Amino acid sequence: MDSIRIRGGKPLNGKIEISGAKNAALPLMVASLLTEETLTLSNLPHVADISTLISLLCQHGATAEMNGQSVSDGCSDGRSLSITADRITSTEAPYDIVRKMRAGALVMGPLLARIGKARVSLPGGCAIGTRPMNLHVSGLEQMGAEIKIVGGYMEAEAPAGLTSAEIRFETVSVGATENLLMAATLAKGTTVLENAAKEPEIIDLIQLLRQMGADIEGDGTERLVIRGVDKLHGARYRVMPDRIETGTYAIAAVITGGKIELTNTRAELIRSVLDILVEAGADVVETENGLVISRSAARINGVDIMTLPYPGYPTDMQAQMMALMTIADGAAMITETIFENRFMHVPELARLGANITVHGHSALVRGVQKLVGAPVMATDLRASVSLVLAGLAAEGETVINRVYHLDRGYERLEEKLAACGADIERIVAS
Repeated sequence: MDSIRIRGGKPLNGKIEISGAKNAALPLMVASLLTEETLTLSNLPHVADISTLISLLCQHGATAEMNGQSVSDGCSDGRSLSITADRITSTEAPYDIVRKMRAGALVMGPLLARIGKARVSLPGGCAIGTRPMNLHVSGLEQMGAEIKIVGGYMEAEAPAGLTSAEIRFETVSVGATENLLMAATLAKGTTVLENAAKEPEIIDLIQLLRQMGADIEGDGTERLVIRGVDKLHGARYRVMPDRIETGTYAIAAVITGGKIELTNTRAELIRSVLDILVEAGADVVETENGLVISRSAARINGVDIMTLPYPGYPTDMQAQMMALMTIADGAAMITETIFENRFMHVPELARLGANITVHGHSALVRGVQKLVGAPVMATDLRASVSLVLAGLAAEGETVINRVYHLDRGYERLEEKLAACGADIERIVAS
């Protein structure tokens, strides 16, 4: 497996263009199963999860065509992907594909809505918690689907089609909201989703579905009202900027004491992260096309955070902020409320000299004067990049092993960091 070598201790200075959001692009791609016509998405990131989902959609009978980089209005449109699912030839989402990422399970709602049948493997992805499918299953059952778990697969049928329902999620779930939202667009009658997720990626999906002819109200609220239509059509849509990549590179500037301009993004997407960074001592200037972030003080302050559903602090930025807090003055309490197993990066940060004590769902981080490079092991996507951030700040050499996790969610990470002065290289496994 590939690894990444970093020789740290250098302030990063320069400009980084933010890619399209992987977490937004995946459900947008799945929406192609709702129509016979072509869906074209631009600003698509070049990451492994996109390729995996293309394979899954093609497994269902879709055809896909990818174009390279393009420029529109002075901004990169990234890659453009056209998907046509005019014929569904298979309703099975096999284990070998779905095990690689959780988003594969999102095909169940659209397949049930359009074909009335789906056989979907229980999903995989990062090992950061159980993330059960019960909310997906319960919601679809309320809409008339019959679902049973057999041999690790969710076997679902809706022979009479899906019908409207009033569904209240027991807990906020981005995936369940996306799955049921797509399913409801073709269901008979009006479906109401209560306690729905409000993340920007949900709003991006709603905007695409509306362009495809869906009738949806409630963008950005916990109550979504979906009036089913008989048919959806194709559309062209630009994927939103990646707010997690934006936050990650913002922390890269602060943790190294540098100054980075982030373009092709929007500060409001990560307002909760920027608020914490400013409290810690970072300087943030919003621009017309993004933001400039730097650290003028010699040290930063420890700041407590608690992960919460949007607009709260994102769980996908918890590990990165923990890396920053390892070199803060004082202590920081980091509490994880979304996933139960998301502190696997703690032992690896400790190898670099971090002082962290875990108490259940909270981690007490006592800042140290410096981190020192060491070999470490990546455990999941966001944990991987937290080790990159720590390695950028550490004295000496850090080698991060099992970086295939990074390839799932970060486009050209080494290239973007190197352009800002990082001494970073990928060591390709022989």
